[in-house]
This record gives sequence, C-alpha cells and structure tokens, in this order.
Amino acid sequence: MNITDVRVRKITNEGKMKAVVSVTFDDEFVVHDIKVIEGQNGLFIAMPSRKSPDGEFRDIAHPINADMRARLQTAIIDEYSKVKDDSSQE
Repeated sequence: MNITDVRVRKITNEGKMKAVVSVTFDDEFVVHDIKVIEGQNGLFIAMPSRKSPDGEFRDIAHPINADMRARLQTAIIDEYSKVKDDSSQE
C-alpha cells in the first residue's frame, strides 16, 4: 500500500494539536482527521478516533504494524513541515 497524497487541511498555532491531515492510499482510499500533535519528544500522529461509551477513545482506522506507522508518520510530518514553512514565509 503506497501513500499517494497527504493534505494538510488545518494548521493551528495554539495548543498541542498542530494540524489535521488527510492521507490517500494508492489513489483509491482516504483517511481523514489524522492529527499532528506536539509531544514531549517532538511531533507525532494520532489516528482518527471515537469516544466509546466507557469514556475511552478508540482508533477508527490505524496501521497494523510498526513499519506502516513509521512510513505514515514520516510522510505526514514531512508534508506538515513543508506546508508550515510555506505559510510562515507569506
């Protein structure tokens, strides 16, 4: 499965959530509402989730293995960095 498009839909400067992203796979499948979060050790991604009746948040869609999570996180953070740099130069 190849990541064919990463779109940074919203960038925020306040709080820990820095952006909301959509990712397209193989030009056929898209996952919306992936969040870019500023953590203690730098940026990371949080997959779209829903609050369950017991109050816990559960991912709606997520990578099954560490390799895919790393590829996804790298692609998203790279695109976020480009868009953020472009917007700060305007």
